[in-house]
Amino acid sequence: MGLLAHIATFPLAPVRGVSWVVERVLEAAEQEYYDPAPIERELVELERALLAGEISEDTFDRREDELLDRLEEIRAHAQGFDP
Repeated sequence: MGLLAHIATFPLAPVRGVSWVVERVLEAAEQEYYDPAPIERELVELERALLAGEISEDTFDRREDELLDRLEEIRAHAQGFDP
């Protein structure tokens, strides 16, 4: 970009800065949303709660289905597919 273009677009610099920050925040949020580790930890905790008698079999089955669906969504996203 030439000097004149930089001068002409200088008033837009704050907008570009805010846009860049918003993009970084969105990327971080997507990384967190599509991270399978918390779901896997929750599955382990769910099984522990079942074995300890803290939750019923029905509760376990319902929650396990929800978590497995979420893992499937994460894996589909990682492979570039829409769930």
